[in-house]
Amino acid sequence: MTKQPEKLAHLWTTVGTRFLPFADAASDALPLSRLLRLSLFQVSVGMALVLLTGTINRVMIVELGVSAWLVALMVALPLVFAPFRALIGHKSDMHRSVLGWRRTPYIWFGSMFQFGGLAIMPFALIILADPSYNAVLIGQICAAIAFLMVGAGLHVTQTAGLALATDIAPEDARPRVVALLYIMLLVGMGVSAVIFGLLLSDFTQVKLIKVIQGAAVVTMALNIVALWKQEPRNPALTAMDRDQIPFRTVWREFTRDPRARRLLVAVGLGSAGFSMQDVLLEPYGGEILLLSVGKTTLLTAIFAGGALAGFAIAARRLTRGAEPHRLAALGALVGIVGFSAIITAAPVESPLLFRIGVALIGLGGGLFSVCTLTAVMELAKGADSGIALGAWGAVQATAAGVAIALGGALRDLITALAAQGALGPAFSTPAAGYGFVYHLEILLLFAALAAIGPLAKTVRTGDGEKQEKFGLAAFPG
Repeated sequence: MTKQPEKLAHLWTTVGTRFLPFADAASDALPLSRLLRLSLFQVSVGMALVLLTGTINRVMIVELGVSAWLVALMVALPLVFAPFRALIGHKSDMHRSVLGWRRTPYIWFGSMFQFGGLAIMPFALIILADPSYNAVLIGQICAAIAFLMVGAGLHVTQTAGLALATDIAPEDARPRVVALLYIMLLVGMGVSAVIFGLLLSDFTQVKLIKVIQGAAVVTMALNIVALWKQEPRNPALTAMDRDQIPFRTVWREFTRDPRARRLLVAVGLGSAGFSMQDVLLEPYGGEILLLSVGKTTLLTAIFAGGALAGFAIAARRLTRGAEPHRLAALGALVGIVGFSAIITAAPVESPLLFRIGVALIGLGGGLFSVCTLTAVMELAKGADSGIALGAWGAVQATAAGVAIALGGALRDLITALAAQGALGPAFSTPAAGYGFVYHLEILLLFAALAAIGPLAKTVRTGDGEKQEKFGLAAFPG
């Protein structure tokens, strides 16, 4: 080797881990090729999330005429299942098997649930689309079952998959591995939203059915490839006489802290404020701003891009010592501006302003989520961090699920009252129901600001402890 190539090679090795995506997540025990293959299960989860909270809910409300409250309830079912993720992880830890696998059975059956739900869904939509079948109730029940199966499957798959990645990764590389897997979730959402948008640009019901069936097949293919020869067999870890680990005492100790309780209240209010619009943004774009199915589906990619920007900003600021409660409050303020832009987009008939508002909601939600999680982790120092993260996830998911269901019901109620003229001539437009929900979300975000405000006044004690670096690696999938 000559001097010039040697210098170039040395320079590449020094900057590679900084500029090459996930280069420092790989190791001898877990090469980058194997790690990227494992991350495919996150792509399938992102694809399912786009279908559930994006494409299908808009089609059911606008094209199929299904009541928004029913669609909101269906979309909320997977989110309500999310608090059980801690139980799923614990069960996979304690799984008993003569084959020596702990995570593989959960990933496999989670994938089967995803496939089964997506397989049922097209037939439920066919029944809902044609009232002449005189079986709308059956269609509604089947659609709800399909949503629940997909939601349960993606949560089981994701929880066990992340646990598997933690098992097979070296200890020093685990945070970066988890970061890669979470980024792959956002990549899956963004790419899927673009693909679905292109495939459904010329919408027909048959094309929608083909897209959903194709997503079911792709889900199984991705997860099989991701799972193939990943988990080593270890019968000692799946022995029948393993002891169960109790969590009740640690949970009580964590929730005894008033700061923890206030922070969880803020998390619930903020999560509800950012989530109530999940089933309404795309129908709002289609019904009020007259956007096509393809264009409204692309909103998911815009939202994911904003969220990713929020994660990056939070990581940069927190690494430099920023106060997490203040950054979380900033995220709530950005969300308020985003909802204000969305509300204003209807009277001025501006799809561009609508898209800007969607991006700001993603940005604010990303900031709020990461920073409140960081605050919870700081409270958990010296305690069981699993309990802290489980509490954050349970409150966040439950608040989001209730808010989504409530948002659809309120939209239907206000729209019906407006159509009857009960709210006066100024609120007799089709946008009245959507506007009410968006204003309520702004109110919830202001309430979250009030809840988190006293915590932001807390000054960090300089006890000489070295501050840990923050990054996306700390954010759970």
